Amino acid sequence: MTYRQAAVPAVAAGLLLTVLLWWAGSSAQVLHLRGATDVIGGQATAGLERWFAPWSYDPPTALRNIGGFPGADDGARYLTLYRTGMQIRFASVFAFFVPGALLLIRRLPPVNGRVPAASLALWAWGLVAGTLAVTVSAPWLIASRGNAGFRFLPQLASTVSGGRQVVLASALVAAAAAVPIARITARASGPAPRAVVPARAARLAATAGTVVIAVSLLVLSYQPVAARIQAVDPGTGVLAEPGELLRQWLLLGAWSGPAGAPVDDWLLYRAVDALLLVLVWWALRHLPALLTRATVPAMAAGAVCATVLGLLACQTVRMAVGGTDFYQGLVPLADGLGDHVTAALVFGAVAGITAALLLRAMARRAEEGGGTAPHAQGRNV
Repeated sequence: MTYRQAAVPAVAAGLLLTVLLWWAGSSAQVLHLRGATDVIGGQATAGLERWFAPWSYDPPTALRNIGGFPGADDGARYLTLYRTGMQIRFASVFAFFVPGALLLIRRLPPVNGRVPAASLALWAWGLVAGTLAVTVSAPWLIASRGNAGFRFLPQLASTVSGGRQVVLASALVAAAAAVPIARITARASGPAPRAVVPARAARLAATAGTVVIAVSLLVLSYQPVAARIQAVDPGTGVLAEPGELLRQWLLLGAWSGPAGAPVDDWLLYRAVDALLLVLVWWALRHLPALLTRATVPAMAAGAVCATVLGLLACQTVRMAVGGTDFYQGLVPLADGLGDHVTAALVFGAVAGITAALLLRAMARRAEEGGGTAPHAQGRNV
């Protein structure tokens, strides 16, 4: 499949994702209607408002009450900053989603048994694009509050974690729409062969990539280490106190938790962590053979998606064994879905690059050793 053929489903899915997020943000007004709390409950209403707020063009109450600022002109400037930040946010969703989707659809076309893998990869990439869009647009929205100079990096860390649940649902719809379009365009490009990757090389590459993920999950996320990261404070000024942002960006979880829990609960949490590593290893083991060509960018994007999907699976399991949270309703229960996508992005990309470079090195060594099969493997990898 050429980039031109892959661009059709990628752009269509990007537009759909952007429109769905805009619609979700516009729907936040429904939660303020009289009787909304009586229908879905106060806790659910507050939770949904928290989900929709990062995508709503409607400014917060503090910005609507312009008189609360030193002057009307200042209030208008804050409103302009807010609207500019939201425009950047929606444009960034499209700008981040389309290149990644383009690469995934071209290297992982939804044909020849790849439909589930392509669908899941596009869904995960939608969540990554939404997280990056929130991050890029955050400075404008923080400045619109009038306190951008006060603990800017901790405010950025708090803002980055917002709006994930809406992106999850919207990205799922966008991925479901992109796959049929990609299947139609793929028919015109002829067969999409799989890369030839020996089992031993795939296992070694998957193991190396999983070790990279384990660094974040088992080392950086370990409570004493995470505390040291959060305590980093190199100086003063706007860029002081980067610890909270680094902790948000690099940790895949809280490996030491739950604190003070019984041994069986602790073991249950560790089993979920082990599940994440198993899922990542399994995905990296099969990813090179699913791709039409196991290039470094394709492996990096695929590993990011695999890490995000493994993270979502583990968070769902943790929700299911959460016990009493089920009685509080689905909205509070799902608040943790999509956490730590930033860490999955960083370490997933490093894991994919590591696996791809290892595959390439092993292919080169086999090619130098001679033989028909190794030479074919070297061409495909």
